[in-house]
Amino acid sequence: MDRYVTEGETPDANSLTELKAEAEHCRRCDLYKHATQMVFGHGPSRARIVLVGEQPGDKEDLAGKPFVGRAGMVLDECLAQADVDRDQCYVTNAVKHFKFEQRGKRRLHSKPNAGEIEACSWWLNNELRLINPKIVVALGGTAAAALLGSSIRVMRDRGKVIQSTLFPPVLVTIHPSYILRIRDRVDAEAEKRAFVRDLSAIGALAT
Repeated sequence: MDRYVTEGETPDANSLTELKAEAEHCRRCDLYKHATQMVFGHGPSRARIVLVGEQPGDKEDLAGKPFVGRAGMVLDECLAQADVDRDQCYVTNAVKHFKFEQRGKRRLHSKPNAGEIEACSWWLNNELRLINPKIVVALGGTAAAALLGSSIRVMRDRGKVIQSTLFPPVLVTIHPSYILRIRDRVDAEAEKRAFVRDLSAIGALAT
């Protein structure tokens, strides 16, 4: 059995294009009922680096691409400072539909639950199967749980490269949205520098 594939299931897609076409009709959980669209991964089909976030946000849900909102801007900036070319990375999420709570006209992010993460792992597993990267970066707790299980703790394990029997090595770090939530500017800048330090390890790991 392929190491990326859930037991009892056989992938049909032989390319990311085919996998994305399948994903557009996903009904594996109920999140599709309210989201605008499936937000599939984006980037080179043979990328050495795969960045995995939590789920699309409001802007990503509308645009149909991952990490195009404020967190994506922070990610771009920090990757550049870490001397990692984002254009050479494949960027995706553990969960492919936007989960939210409606508050008036606003749609507020709601954390995906374990069942939704598990249901969506089919797509992430097959993205990794088809790309076969050198290194996977888990951006935040949801991504880390999807890739490595619930025992991983981001603040305890951040900066570590964890070997897995199922995936290429996984570098654990924060999600860039965490930096945006820090109100104190000094603390936010310190956290951003720490994030850049984590990302700086990617280059050597991707060779």
